[in-house]
Amino acid sequence: MSRWLKKRSRKTGLPPGSLVHIGERLTEKTKITVVDYDEANIEEKELSAARECGHFKDRPTVTWIHINGIHDVQTLEELGTIFGLHPLTLEDILNSDQRPKMEDFCEYVYIVLKAFHSDDDQANEIHSEQISIVLGRSFVISFQEKETDIFKPVRERIRAGKGRLRKSGADYLAYALIDSIVDNYFAILEQIGERIEILEESLIRSPSTQTLQAIQHLKREMIFLRKAVWPLRETISSLERTGCQLVQESTDVYLKDIYDHTIQVIDTIETFRDMLSGILDIYLSSISNRMNEIMKVLTIIATIFMPLTFLAGVYGMNFKYMPELEWHWGYFFIWGIMLAIAISMLIYFRRKKWL
Repeated sequence: MSRWLKKRSRKTGLPPGSLVHIGERLTEKTKITVVDYDEANIEEKELSAARECGHFKDRPTVTWIHINGIHDVQTLEELGTIFGLHPLTLEDILNSDQRPKMEDFCEYVYIVLKAFHSDDDQANEIHSEQISIVLGRSFVISFQEKETDIFKPVRERIRAGKGRLRKSGADYLAYALIDSIVDNYFAILEQIGERIEILEESLIRSPSTQTLQAIQHLKREMIFLRKAVWPLRETISSLERTGCQLVQESTDVYLKDIYDHTIQVIDTIETFRDMLSGILDIYLSSISNRMNEIMKVLTIIATIFMPLTFLAGVYGMNFKYMPELEWHWGYFFIWGIMLAIAISMLIYFRRKKWL
């Protein structure tokens, strides 16, 4: 249940804006990296303390500050003081159970969304982490629960200096980060699609209790994905329509592209959910059909032996004066009648296509 609901009991009774980390600690030490760039130059470095970020605050260049590990309350407090972040924003960053959303604070825009990853291509479980993005006039601060390579393509584009990224402002950098996360959704959905195909093949060959467990597990995964992705459509739409001066008109068209991708992700999730519901129905039908086949065989066997049991019961009675008891060929005659009845019933069942 930790995937669905984080324990918030630690914040019970505390006033709004209280900085308490809610969620699992996914990294040992908080890591701060800075990428400062313009069209001509780029500077990358790792900082030892949050107070060093103040040197990049008022630069005319675009500054991307990335934080790996959100459990360090002191680091977030220092960043909040330097960049003027509202205590409620810091509280939301520390709470890893946030619903995807966008909040406009005039001086900056706060965006929350979920990122997904799996251990490898054959992983049976999807892991999620909360990504928080703060968009300022000339800076972007991103907060990640643990260090992954989800933003690696963005870093490589900045280093290469090709395309629009180095020529644009902080709003385009925020778009690039969001786009990288949304593109990763398609990779996750491809893995799920392959698992559904394998599940369908196993369902046709030999359905078992393991098949039912796999279906139920995938259904829970799709509910988990839907819960995290569905609000993102509203988030991107709000960011596009906000009218905030921090987001330039030239970036709106790219936000529309992310919105279209989000709709595609949601449609794919709904399609997979329908497919899994159909697979579950097929599984139940196949189990029912198998049970019907077993019952049909048992019924045919019982039907064949009913007249034979009747004859055996009649001639098994211990009356003294019974016809055929003293007949020399009586035993073979009864056997002949019983075999004839059984064969006749089998021929009849086959003509009726019950066998």
